[in-house]
Amino acid sequence: MQIRVLGSSGGIGKNHKTTSFLIDDDVLIDAGTGVGELTLTEMQQIRSIFLTHSHLDHISHLSFLMDTLFSHSDHQIQVFAQQDTINTIKSHVFNWAVWPDFSALPNEQQPIVVFNAMEAGEEKVVGKRTIRMIAANHTVPTVALCVTENDKSFAFSADTTTNDTIWAALNQLPSLELLFVESAFPNQQIELSKLAMHYCPALLADDLKKLRHQPKICISHTMPIDEEIIMQQCHQAIPERQISLLSAEQIYHI
Repeated sequence: MQIRVLGSSGGIGKNHKTTSFLIDDDVLIDAGTGVGELTLTEMQQIRSIFLTHSHLDHISHLSFLMDTLFSHSDHQIQVFAQQDTINTIKSHVFNWAVWPDFSALPNEQQPIVVFNAMEAGEEKVVGKRTIRMIAANHTVPTVALCVTENDKSFAFSADTTTNDTIWAALNQLPSLELLFVESAFPNQQIELSKLAMHYCPALLADDLKKLRHQPKICISHTMPIDEEIIMQQCHQAIPERQISLLSAEQIYHI
């Protein structure tokens, strides 16, 4: 399984794109501004999109992707998300006022995009991969995602803060090779972290004690202006684990 990082930042700027990962060549996890890194040919290979939640930095380029592919795709694209996320997208984005409703175009019988409701605890088999949704802890309904193939697993925390559900689910896996986990703010902004329901290094360090596996850990969703201090604090707070900064155009194989 190949995981290509299209975007992983908590903000924008040169070399900073918001969240989207390409699994092999046919599955997207989230659809932030990182989707814009794909060529038209690469976009045409996408068959499935899994959305963690409805916040704009994770869905912004779903609209542009559908618009780009509308007359250049010979297949439907299946979007999997919680029902709350689907409702938000259809009410506030694909509503004909902000953007056309591509779930009804070119017609309701054969639209280019098909929304499929999934909830935490459910899983979907896509090719040889099993993709499971796990309840996360954020300001809107959010799920972490775990992708498993041949008993090897990759997980993405999505946006979250202190919780037990993600770690309990990951501990049930036979192995966990790779973990993308967020840390949006530095410790100096711990109260903001709690209010926004994101990790800072201190909160993340406490939660990682719950994880029995020893995966390679990559930190996502850092605010660009605080990236350096967040990583310094992560290394200080979690010295016993292998940690690196996640950035666009990194490729991982498991």
